[in-house]
Amino acid sequence: MTDLAILQTVLGVTFKQISLLSQALTHSSYANENPGAGVSNERLEFLGDAVLDLIVAENLYRNFPELPEGQMTKIRSYLVKQETLALLAKSLDLGAQLYLGKGEENSGGQDKPANLARALEAVIAAVYLDQGLKVTETVVLRLIEPEFQVAISEDIVTDYKSRLQEYLQAQSQSAPNYHLIATEGPDHAKTFVVEARLNDTVLSTGIGRAKKLAEMEAARLALEKLEKATSHT
Repeated sequence: MTDLAILQTVLGVTFKQISLLSQALTHSSYANENPGAGVSNERLEFLGDAVLDLIVAENLYRNFPELPEGQMTKIRSYLVKQETLALLAKSLDLGAQLYLGKGEENSGGQDKPANLARALEAVIAAVYLDQGLKVTETVVLRLIEPEFQVAISEDIVTDYKSRLQEYLQAQSQSAPNYHLIATEGPDHAKTFVVEARLNDTVLSTGIGRAKKLAEMEAARLALEKLEKATSHT
């Protein structure tokens, strides 16, 4: 049984138009079987896809200046793909909240990744229409934070650390090492400062919103510095 009150609590949002949230959870199979139940979530899904893409892209652009365009694209693609959205939907228990037609329900529709991902996009659109972009951004960024950390830990971004090590080895040098020299800011918005060192020599200093990103930025800057020096010799 759908409990919109619980879902609102989980989202941290109190809807002005609760019908929007109800629509976001209405699968087309349910709408087809129940003509008086209103429209399905398909149009909301369309809007939510665009809103989610904007929020993720802007967050990457504003808060991660160390990431080049190609790496931002990889992270965004990971965060908005169906499999990731389905996992996030499960964290909200959206499957149990969906209005499904009998056939879809009997075939396990509440667990299908496509249904879960689309429902999440529709919920995002519902929040956007009801609360505006700022509130939606807060909801989305809080929701995707764990998966953002996964994107970093699984090396979805280019591993400049490996490239720097390979470069130094080609020059008969030892492997670089990384030292966390500072952590700044509150828990929800920490900034990490890391030095890349070759023996006792500081090659570069990287700053990032995650320790691994700071290390990556330090490696990127060191590689850039070393390659530039080589090209001028």
